Amino acid sequence: MASYNSLKTLAILALALSFCVQGSLGGIECENLNKDSCAFAVSSSGKRCVLEKDVRRSGEEVYTCRASEIEADKLKDWIETDECIEACGLDRNALGVSSDSLLESHFTRKLCSSHCYDSCPNIVDLYFNLAAGEGVFLPKLCEAQGANARRKMAEIKSSGYVAPAPESGGVLPVKYMVAPAMAPY
Repeated sequence: MASYNSLKTLAILALALSFCVQGSLGGIECENLNKDSCAFAVSSSGKRCVLEKDVRRSGEEVYTCRASEIEADKLKDWIETDECIEACGLDRNALGVSSDSLLESHFTRKLCSSHCYDSCPNIVDLYFNLAAGEGVFLPKLCEAQGANARRKMAEIKSSGYVAPAPESGGVLPVKYMVAPAMAPY
């Protein structure tokens, strides 16, 4: 009888422990976030959450949150604070993820401000990687605020790639070829 009670107690304890572990491991899932907490969040798996809008046939707009394929560096289970959203010049209702905002000088000024750059690691990490994808180093972009900011913006607009000047080895003859025109389809 005593062994039955101890076995029963052990089973109850194991069940209670499993619920505690499950509760502590169950982090943020993008699909469970609402419209007001989705944008700039990071799931427990490290994937960035993105807000998407679907328009139904009735014209009703439905917002859904889903995990993107973009991974956050060293961040998990993160819902961005309203203070960082405001300090960095972002919109909580932003749809998707894009580097387009880096082209706006007002946004880059806020992103590079000490209130944002020094206090909001999630947002800085996101835009650091977005800028790198465009061939721009975010710290250099932040340094360029002022005189060189327009040039850095132009580099982003052109994806950062500038064709090198051809090497001049004198004048080279041009060879023309006659070829039949191909059909446009």
